[in-house]
Amino acid sequence: MKLALVDFRISQEELRALENLNCIVMKCPPCNKLYDAVCGHPDMLLTVISNNKLIVHPDMNTDFINVLKNKYNISFMYSNNRLTDKYPYDIFLNAVNLDNYFIHTLKYTDKKLLNLVSHKNLINVKQGYTKCSTAIINEEALITTDKSIYSALSHHDLDVLLLPSGDINLPGLDYGFIGGTCGLLDTKHLVFYGSLNQYKFKDDILNFLDKHNVTPIYLSNTTLIDRGSIFFLDI
Repeated sequence: MKLALVDFRISQEELRALENLNCIVMKCPPCNKLYDAVCGHPDMLLTVISNNKLIVHPDMNTDFINVLKNKYNISFMYSNNRLTDKYPYDIFLNAVNLDNYFIHTLKYTDKKLLNLVSHKNLINVKQGYTKCSTAIINEEALITTDKSIYSALSHHDLDVLLLPSGDINLPGLDYGFIGGTCGLLDTKHLVFYGSLNQYKFKDDILNFLDKHNVTPIYLSNTTLIDRGSIFFLDI
């Protein structure tokens, strides 16, 4: 059984599709200190430290926290920083956290989070919306639409696909980012809001996924939608 942490604005079609994947869906409550377009995006509100441990912003809804803790036995801690709608005070949890690598604009990473991952290979990138801009395929393969992230990761033993920006819907903004459209269900399946069949660069992604033996799953047949990363936890 999986617990899927999603934006509270997930559509009914997407929610039902996740439930059909044997997932329990938890909608992340919005942070009213962020601007509307991203106020419910999980990758803005929290970072997954491990399968049963999260770090969340200090103003996270207590009912949400209590369900995670008491019903699903997921521990949590609060970040030092509080979110605001001004960069860089909205990005301090928006990091890519892998088993051996931690990728973010490190000078803006929440200090408590940084301490938790200090034993890993820390990779500094210029793009503060690091997780928004990056889809995790496995622990050593990533897709990004950001050239600075691609450049930084190219110096490490990682396989990275760089895609052009655009052609991703993010209500309230001009376009969204690839990391915010998807989440890794397990080692073999990447779940998307929308369908790659509607995406201009679908062949590049499909070839990369095939290379790494990962199959896409589509929650709807729409264009890709950036709702913030989907975080799947085993429960």
